[in-house]
Amino acid sequence: MTVALFGGAAYLTGQMLAQRWRPAWQILPVALLLAVADRFLLYALFDAELASLSGFLIAAAILGAILLAAYYLTRARKMVQQYPWLYERSGPFGWREK
Repeated sequence: MTVALFGGAAYLTGQMLAQRWRPAWQILPVALLLAVADRFLLYALFDAELASLSGFLIAAAILGAILLAAYYLTRARKMVQQYPWLYERSGPFGWREK
């Protein structure tokens, strides 16, 4: 459930943050909020332990990694598309000056 449902939400949220030129530090609070929602749904639907610190930290790490990947993939694509005379792709997560 963490990867399938909330991973998709994290990917779309990471894209949204990058498309709206939000700073990267906003990934952390979003990952924590998604992890809280994930723990609650696991508790409500599957009778998992709600206050599991290790489960929360693992979910936050997984969702944070997905958020980071989506954010930097989208940011690199946006930089190259918006400023094609200045930048070119340098791998999936970066760009460089021409």
